[in-house]
Amino acid sequence: MTSHASIGMCLITAFVLFINCKSDKKSERVQEENVAEKQLIFTTPLGKEFILTQPSQKLLNQYEEAKNAHEANPNDIDAIIWHGRRTAYLGRYDDAIAIYSEGIDQFPDEPRLYRHRGHRYISIRQFNKAIADLEKAGQLIQGTKNEVEPDGMPNAQNIPVSTLHGNIWYHLGLAHYLKHDYEKAFDAYLKCRDSGELPDNMVSSTHWLYMIQRRLGNTDLANELLEPISIAMDVIENQSYHDLCKLYKGLVPVDSLLQKGPGNPSNDAVSYGIANWYFYHNEKEKAAKIMEDLVASPSWSSFGYIAAESDLLHYYGKVNR
Repeated sequence: MTSHASIGMCLITAFVLFINCKSDKKSERVQEENVAEKQLIFTTPLGKEFILTQPSQKLLNQYEEAKNAHEANPNDIDAIIWHGRRTAYLGRYDDAIAIYSEGIDQFPDEPRLYRHRGHRYISIRQFNKAIADLEKAGQLIQGTKNEVEPDGMPNAQNIPVSTLHGNIWYHLGLAHYLKHDYEKAFDAYLKCRDSGELPDNMVSSTHWLYMIQRRLGNTDLANELLEPISIAMDVIENQSYHDLCKLYKGLVPVDSLLQKGPGNPSNDAVSYGIANWYFYHNEKEKAAKIMEDLVASPSWSSFGYIAAESDLLHYYGKVNR
């Protein structure tokens, strides 16, 4: 009888442990699901919430490949960078920043890690941290030879058009611009324009240089900056910036660009450029309407979107709409 009782007690104990174990695992799954759900939501400074869309299978496969390469080679700087880049392409900017941060702990003098982390700090609107990273990257490249930066999302011709130095100065200029520190932004974009001779670099940097000087009220200097711009430029990737520079120079009418509504990074750049064009031509309400339409679009991490958002907050006092 005692033996049977002991066996029964053991069975009961085992059953209770099994139930508790299942309960703990269920609790862990719920916690993981809650964490995953939180990671899928971004709230902009205007109070707009966004749930990340399901990425394509191609992006997921590229991410898994980069992740596996990093795990197999944890001390490979290129593997770290590509793991971070592929993570960011999924919209997981905080996770990408964490990957770059771990890389910086390993390689504190690697400018590429600061360049990419700075970019993603811009994506999540932490502009001061972006500036700190990009200034650090700028210091680290002093006296070094510039290098072409490989594309994560190649253009139609599969020809990379940006460089490490150019991207550092470009993103630093953008971070300052988004804080409305136009003098510092101008200095950074001058360095960006001097960093490469490709037409794509010329039109992208000139676009920001011109807008900055118009914001500062220096129309003559702004127009001088447009001197290298022409209708016939062999632009591979930055066609939107080329179109805007042609608008600024009077080579195309504004109506020819208005049909490009917001919704992707290229069109957002055009929408913001046109809004800015109206802004410094003292049509502030028309500028605000275009910016508001832009921030109603889903592409909350595009530079045009972030710039419009920043202007609405700074100049129009828009909050939590």
